[in-house]
Amino acid sequence: MKLETNKVFFDEPLYLESGRLLKPFEVVYETYGTLNKDKSNVILITHALTGSHHAAGVYENDRKAGWWNDLIGDGKAVDTTKYFVICMNNIGSCFGSTSPQSINPSTNETYRLKFPILTISDIVKAQVRVLKHLNIDTLEAIIGGSMGGMQALCYAIEYPNLAKNIVMLASTAYTRPWAIAFNKITVEAIRNDPEFKNGNYNPAYIKEHGLNGLAVGRMAGHISFLSPYSMDNKFGRRYVAQDGLYELFGRFEVERYLEYNGYNFSKNFDPLSYIYIAKTMNIFNASRGNDTLEQSLSHITTNLHLISFSGDRLFRPFEMEEIYNTMCSIGKKDIVTYRMIDSDYGHDAFLVEVDKFEQQIKTILDK
Repeated sequence: MKLETNKVFFDEPLYLESGRLLKPFEVVYETYGTLNKDKSNVILITHALTGSHHAAGVYENDRKAGWWNDLIGDGKAVDTTKYFVICMNNIGSCFGSTSPQSINPSTNETYRLKFPILTISDIVKAQVRVLKHLNIDTLEAIIGGSMGGMQALCYAIEYPNLAKNIVMLASTAYTRPWAIAFNKITVEAIRNDPEFKNGNYNPAYIKEHGLNGLAVGRMAGHISFLSPYSMDNKFGRRYVAQDGLYELFGRFEVERYLEYNGYNFSKNFDPLSYIYIAKTMNIFNASRGNDTLEQSLSHITTNLHLISFSGDRLFRPFEMEEIYNTMCSIGKKDIVTYRMIDSDYGHDAFLVEVDKFEQQIKTILDK
């Protein structure tokens, strides 16, 4: 599979929903496969909160493949022998695109807490700039899960003629209190960590040592990504062999799992980016700018494919079903499909259980 990473710089301002400007800004993106002569074989992948542009493939010295490697590649459901696939790092994220750790040109210092609040629409608008830069004006499909699904829905509403198919997995039309509550735990844990220093920490220190507040918050997040059933299957009542049962801080395997993921994650993700992205997710509402969800979804003219997972506790199946029912109620049943996949895994099933929906993705693309 042909794999490339690029960065594009824009000096023209990005007008944000908040009324502020982002100028200049950069977007890092990764491509897979080969663009055909008339640029008609493009698929856009949108990533989740802590994802990045590295959706598939393996670079030299990589510890693991891209986060959706099971779905994207030569001969896979998103077949890179047929399609030219693009995944962009969201602005606000910490993997190379403009973020709170970028330089504010008006002060020549890093933005930090002076970085503007971004919306899903702002992120999508920046991505559209990249597509225009590449002279790509039509897409075979846009595919995204979780926060990536929010972006996919935003594309369907705000750029209805851009893609032939929109595939939205494990997501929602607006973020509800349950998801906001989990984000709150992480944000508060970060803000109250003394090493956060009101956003004035040294990024090099965080990369080496991590931030305990982010680690603890990430542990809470992992609980929302799984389900009681998947935890039972994955860990049971197993105890860490080296830890004594009657040691006060002896651990069950589930506790060691949360520690491992939390503390490792905190060395690899910027705390300010996390706070900003969590805010972006919290304020997402597909009805923003319209009075009702019906009015907002009425703009959709492309094929919209909705996939939920029965065990998802973060964005529950009824949230996706609401989008489907609303589309049907406004006379758009012929361009919308909905499928709930039987899964006990939890929210992260869209990343882990690709085998349960890859054939559906392939069928959508092959039509």
